[in-house]
Amino acid sequence: MKVFRYNAAMVFIILLGLVAALTICVERHSVETDTRQVDLAVDYEGLLELAEREGLPPGRVLEEAREAGITSLAVYETTFKKLNANGKAYAASGSEILAAYHGGTLSSPVWRELVERGAIEGTRVYVTGHDERTYREVREDLLRRLGPSRVEPVMVGDREMLAVKAHYESFLKMNIGMPTDEMEAVNRAGFNVIARPSNYRGCTAEDVEAVFRRLEGIRISEIVCSGPEMLGTPKSLDATAEAIKGRGLVLGLIEDVTQLQFYKQDGMEDLARAVGYDRIARLYSIPKDEQPKLKMDVAVERWSNTDQERNIRIDLLHIYEKPAPGMTLLETNMKYFRDTADILKAKGFTLGPAGRFESYYPSRLLRALVVAGAAAAGVLYLSLVIPWLNARPKWQWALFILCAVPLALPVLMGSGAKIRLVAAFVSANVFPALAITWQMDRLRAGGQESVSRARLVATAFIAFFATGVLSLVGAAYLSGALSDVEYFLEFSIFRGIKLTFVLPLVLVAIAFLQRFDVTGEAGGAASGIVEQVRKLLDMPVRLKTFLALLVVMAAGVVLVARSGHTSGMPVSGLEIKFRAFLEQAFYARPRSKE
Repeated sequence: MKVFRYNAAMVFIILLGLVAALTICVERHSVETDTRQVDLAVDYEGLLELAEREGLPPGRVLEEAREAGITSLAVYETTFKKLNANGKAYAASGSEILAAYHGGTLSSPVWRELVERGAIEGTRVYVTGHDERTYREVREDLLRRLGPSRVEPVMVGDREMLAVKAHYESFLKMNIGMPTDEMEAVNRAGFNVIARPSNYRGCTAEDVEAVFRRLEGIRISEIVCSGPEMLGTPKSLDATAEAIKGRGLVLGLIEDVTQLQFYKQDGMEDLARAVGYDRIARLYSIPKDEQPKLKMDVAVERWSNTDQERNIRIDLLHIYEKPAPGMTLLETNMKYFRDTADILKAKGFTLGPAGRFESYYPSRLLRALVVAGAAAAGVLYLSLVIPWLNARPKWQWALFILCAVPLALPVLMGSGAKIRLVAAFVSANVFPALAITWQMDRLRAGGQESVSRARLVATAFIAFFATGVLSLVGAAYLSGALSDVEYFLEFSIFRGIKLTFVLPLVLVAIAFLQRFDVTGEAGGAASGIVEQVRKLLDMPVRLKTFLALLVVMAAGVVLVARSGHTSGMPVSGLEIKFRAFLEQAFYARPRSKE
């Protein structure tokens, strides 16, 4: 029988790395628990729409939303589609004005005179303002977006209007600046504003400054850019960063619909670095096409899990457009807001402007020890599957030095981001394999002595517990290798998750074949791995064995496919109920859906 010895020096280095990893984990826990404030938000337009649907005064709906726990309202740039509806400014196409004149419905003598003078062109858009401040803001923004060559001031009697060269339908949808009146209304109602500005074409530092001037005097919780570009892209991101830092604002970044990293906006990473990771908050919003499919309790539970597990600190809720049974639409949405606020408070969160993570990076020495410990674990595993290496401790030391020194040195020097990823990947795969391998060696060393059923059950339980603890050493190493603010915010992520569902099984299988001869007599070890694999491949296979293998393979496909957010594999109702049970039964929610 082959006997494998465990290199005590490698085990000591692993323990040293574990102490370093656990130290980092304690620091990480402190950083994350100090950042437990969530901004519970909804679109300002969504609440106004809710008021219209219910035939209620907007003030009442806003007050009920605030009492239900909403802390901020998202305000987007205005458009002429909105301004035409609220009457503060108006855009009309020249062709409409001419049609009204020739149809005899153009009653204003001033407009009739302009048509008769030939001053109205059918291909232009004519902008008038009924609210002085709104008109002034619209005028300023149009000149910035389109330029003076396309925006011509024209006097109509004693009032100014704008003649704009633009496609009318597109013009109605175009963003034309943050509306001061809406932001002030939000503040008066007791909410903070989440400002959602868009970028300008060829954005200049002056354009950026104009946006932030519009925000002066407004109580802003976060600024979250709308559209495919960050404000200031491509050449004025520094101006945006300086404006955010100078005003003490928080930059919100939108989580991708896959619930992994971010919705890609040009200039996002550059702006985040310039602002500083300690001024970043992650925003999540349940997709509008998905929310109607979710029962309210499922949506509420998602918010709790989202904030706990992915460090989301801005929850942007959408209104439900259909009432729940036995409730009005207003009651439905207020219950949704209230239940979400209640579950977050029950989980230890507070509500208010988004909490921010400090710019946390662990000690380089601690990280280097974690990397060295992962290298020692890799060498120890190799020594337990290669008899020649196991019998030569000096070669194990040489292999360790060859791996650990080139890996740990860059980490000590403050770099080595990819090295830490490699160390995390090794830890996630090797430590579970080491745990099972150790149990196999204990089993082999125990011999064939007979034991009582009670002792057998107790031994199995202890072995299961010990194996779990040893596997969690890998989790501690993984967390220690990758804990810093960039991972908290998901600017960097762990790669290779799907492979970690397969590779430990392969590593354990290799160790098993080195200890047991599956092709010969039980307990033997006459054949090596290659010889056993060759014999297995030459064996005839019964149809029932083949069918059983197909079932196992299908289970493996499901195991791997369900390990992500984007597999497209449907989730059964039974699985959802079982996962909900586990979430209630265990102290921490199981993260493996598989």
